Amino acid sequence: LFAIFAFATCGGYSGGLRLSVDCANKSESDLNIDIAFAYPFRLYQVNFDAPTCEGKRREKLSLIGDFSSSAEFFVTIAVFAFLYSLAATVVYIFFQNKYRENNRGPLIDFIVTVVFSFLWLVGSSAWAKGLSDVKIATDPDEVLLLMSACKQQSNKCLPVRSPVMSSLNTSVVFGFLNFILWAGNIWFVFKETGWHSSGQRHPPDTMEKQSSSYNQGGYNQDSYGPAGGYNQPGSYGQVGEYGQSQSYGQSGPTSFANQI
Repeated sequence: LFAIFAFATCGGYSGGLRLSVDCANKSESDLNIDIAFAYPFRLYQVNFDAPTCEGKRREKLSLIGDFSSSAEFFVTIAVFAFLYSLAATVVYIFFQNKYRENNRGPLIDFIVTVVFSFLWLVGSSAWAKGLSDVKIATDPDEVLLLMSACKQQSNKCLPVRSPVMSSLNTSVVFGFLNFILWAGNIWFVFKETGWHSSGQRHPPDTMEKQSSSYNQGGYNQDSYGPAGGYNQPGSYGQVGEYGQSQSYGQSGPTSFANQI
């Protein structure tokens, strides 16, 4: 959806401006000079006629600049991002098993996400600069300077209507929003890859090793076995002369009272 908004607000733009040239001789004036332009903003191809205020002769002029490269690059990224997002959604829903098979799908998805994040940043920055240049080239005050009639003080040249650039401003905003969206998605795609899974396997293995070494220590051994004195045969074998129970372990006779 964000990609759709990005290329729709830029690729579908068309606008224009209107100028007024009031000559000293009113019959030679032209108060409604309309200049229309649109995507991909090859402004040098936008031609218009303007009065010279020297009889009926008119001059043919054109706007200045070609900003199609940044605009078309931005729209191309948006279109391909939309197509990839659509294809990825179908794979996520209907081909989840094949996506996870051999870990190839998550790795490809991760690499493509990183590439698109970089392209969104570059494309949005380039288009932001291109839009700034478009605004300057289509500024009515700047266009009036191109007319020879406006260089004479006896003639009055005024801007009547400026182009509306709100949709183009929105396209730049959506471009950077797409960059944030794709860059943030890198982490979630990375979690699906084997790199993240292999990184998570080491702590459990370490815990198992510690647990096994812990179990091999004294806590898991039979503490009442040969090392102890209670389970050995003959520990309670004889009774002393005065009724005391004497145990004969490996260390010799020991009184039961002394053991306590």
